[in-house]
Amino acid sequence: MALTTGIVGLPNVGKSTLFNAITQAGAESANYPFCTIDPNVGIVEVPDHRLTKLTELVNPKKTVPTAFEFTDIAGIVKGASKGEGLGNQFLSHIRQVDAISHVVRCFQDENITHVSGTVDPISDIETINLELILADLETVTKRLQRVEKMARQKDKEAVAEFEVLSKLKDALEEEKPARAVEFTEEQQKLVKALHLLTNKPVLYVANVGEDELLEADQNEYVKLVRQFAATENAEVIVISAKVESEIAELEGEEKAEFLEELGIKESGLDQLIKAAYQLLGLATYFTAGEQEVRAWTFRKGIKAPQAAGIIHTDFERGFIRAETVSYDDLVEAGSMNAAKEKGKVRLEGKDYLVKDGDVIHFRFNV
Repeated sequence: MALTTGIVGLPNVGKSTLFNAITQAGAESANYPFCTIDPNVGIVEVPDHRLTKLTELVNPKKTVPTAFEFTDIAGIVKGASKGEGLGNQFLSHIRQVDAISHVVRCFQDENITHVSGTVDPISDIETINLELILADLETVTKRLQRVEKMARQKDKEAVAEFEVLSKLKDALEEEKPARAVEFTEEQQKLVKALHLLTNKPVLYVANVGEDELLEADQNEYVKLVRQFAATENAEVIVISAKVESEIAELEGEEKAEFLEELGIKESGLDQLIKAAYQLLGLATYFTAGEQEVRAWTFRKGIKAPQAAGIIHTDFERGFIRAETVSYDDLVEAGSMNAAKEKGKVRLEGKDYLVKDGDVIHFRFNV
């Protein structure tokens, strides 16, 4: 599934350093604004201990993890909605992503210039939020002008859209994001069609200094970000982009030892990937056979045929049934044959809602 989260923030907050650490893709990082003009896209593996365990049980020829896409978007500045600092280009890049990871600077460093001259995470957040709101307000206002005439003529669809647009316009003028406005399920479809920047789900990433990582709860900047995020029911991940760039150069045991030395169980990047995955309502099912054990990303709430279609459209078109066992039941049984003997393998039909952790063998006929 080609879903992506965009990494956004003011210049010099650690976005590109973080992106480099996530993907090791070498996005340019420099101590001046606009060094990242074109968005950089990187694919990362979604960390999942279940895949390792399944590989041990099945002993396949290869193991394939599921992946997630991050896009590094150049720093936005005040006035971006009016084209300041290559703003229009940056806003169009944000429009392409499914969710936003908003990196906020929560550290002092006199060697790294802050675009506004002082470290103030809430001001930084509000600067970007306002630019996105202003861009959305322009979109909504233009659309409203087109729909209004038809609505006056009592066109049923235009009346419904006019109501939604008017509600959005009022909220945006009060500097509230579109995602904070309540709509019916039918109205949400109209909102989604507008591709508004402030309707995208947001995860805040508090970037702290390397010596503050273990005591992030004492960081006053982090406290402010958490308080702000709570008003939006948004999650906050605390990372040190500098530390993550060091971790990214290590593998296997070296990485585990380094994490242990730091006194942390999981890297900030693993936390970020998992949080972004959850933010988009994604889950994982597995296929497991002698040829390969593989993780597959799906949107929560889809049925078995649609899940099969993620592997190949023929699987969905010719779907017969899904032989399914939960990961926990399979691990407890010790093998697929043992799981079948214990009656843990189920035959599911077209209406089955796939669950996170399902291990599935699809039967199909085209």
